[in-house]
Amino acid sequence: MQNDYELNTIVEMKKPHACGEKLFKVIRLGADIRIKCEGCGRSIMLPRQEFNKKIKKITAHAE
Repeated sequence: MQNDYELNTIVEMKKPHACGEKLFKVIRLGADIRIKCEGCGRSIMLPRQEFNKKIKKITAHAE
């Protein structure tokens, strides 16, 4: 699953955001990864290692 994602990829996380949405868009890549909730629009920054543990599946690749 690692490194199968790039900018603007939609991913499903194992646990939902506080708003109840599980889908997030990758908006920044690097040592840290910033994801944006598709439900409420809030963004979260996670270390790459933690992100790789919490990701469930990739639902849509970048266009």
